Amino acid sequence: MRWCCALFLIMLASFAAAGEPTKLEKGTARFRPVGDETAIPERYRLAERTFAWEMEPKVELESTGVTVWRVRFPSPVETEHKENNTVHAEYYRPKGEGRFPAVIVLDVTAGDQNLSRIIATHLANKGIAALFVQMAYYGPRRPAGSDLRLLSPDVPRTLAAIRQTVLDLRCAGAWLAQRPEVDPAQLGILGTSLGSFLAALTAEMEPRFGRVVVLLGGGGLVDGYYDDPRGAPLRNLWEALGGTKERMKELLAPVDPLTCAANLKDRKLLILAAKRDDIVSPRCAEALWEATGKQKIVWYNCTHYGAALYILPALDQVVKHFRPE
Repeated sequence: MRWCCALFLIMLASFAAAGEPTKLEKGTARFRPVGDETAIPERYRLAERTFAWEMEPKVELESTGVTVWRVRFPSPVETEHKENNTVHAEYYRPKGEGRFPAVIVLDVTAGDQNLSRIIATHLANKGIAALFVQMAYYGPRRPAGSDLRLLSPDVPRTLAAIRQTVLDLRCAGAWLAQRPEVDPAQLGILGTSLGSFLAALTAEMEPRFGRVVVLLGGGGLVDGYYDDPRGAPLRNLWEALGGTKERMKELLAPVDPLTCAANLKDRKLLILAAKRDDIVSPRCAEALWEATGKQKIVWYNCTHYGAALYILPALDQVVKHFRPE
C-alpha cells in the first residue's frame, strides 16, 4: 500500500499543470564522435553529422516550474517504416538557468510509459534535466495498426532495431550536450528492465555518457536465460534445427552489454537489482557488475515487479548518482 501512495503522490506532482509553455523551438545539432570510433564495434559507429530538430511545448508543471517539451529529430538509420524514422522524445527541463546535469531515460518492455515519465519528472524536480526517448518501434514510432516491436522472434530485425536505438541515443546525447542550460560534462543515461540493457549498451558505445544507471537489468543474456524453463519450447526448437548455446551467444554478442562491458570501467555506474528477480535473472546483474569493475550495486529483496515497493529509495539512489559531486 505504501508504494501505491508514493506513486500516486509523485504522479500528482507530475501532472499538476499550470499551462503550456508558449515558445516553439527549432534548430540543428551537430554530432561529433568523442574519442576513437574504431574502439567500438563497427555496427555502432556513427560519422559526424548535422541534423535538424524541433521542440514544441507540452506542459508546465505547476508545483516546480519544470517545463516538458516534445522533441523530434530524424533517426540516423532509415527503415522501411517512415514512422520509425523519426525519433520522438520528451524533454523535462528544470526551472532556472542551469547549467544542469542531464540524463536520457529509457522505458520498460511493455510499459505504458508512465514509469519513465515519473522518473524523468522526479529528476527534473531535483535539478537534473531528463530526456525520455522512445526506442525504435515504441510509441509514435510504431506504424498504426502494426504489431512491430523492438524485440521479436525475428532475430535480424531485433538486432537492427537495437542498433538503430543505440545510434538514435548517441544523437540524443549530442543534442542534450548542446542545450545551453545543460552541462555537457555531466551527461548520463538510465534505463529500466529492457531499457537498462539498451542504456548500458549505448553508454559502452558513447563516451559522452559518463554516468549510467541500470535498473533491473544487466548482461550475459544467454547465460541468464538459455536454461530458463519458460524458454524450453524455443530452446528445443533452436536445438532441433542444429543450434547450440555457444552459437546463440555468438548471435547475441553484438547486443549483449557484457560484450563491451569493459568500456564502462571508467564511467560511474550504478546497478539497482532485485534479489528474487523472476524476469531478469540476478545472474545478469552480477555478471555486469563484475565485468565493469565491481562498482556500486544495490540489491532489493524483491521480485522484478515487486521492485515498485522500493521506488522511493531507488529514486534517491538515482538522484545522488547523477548529481554533480
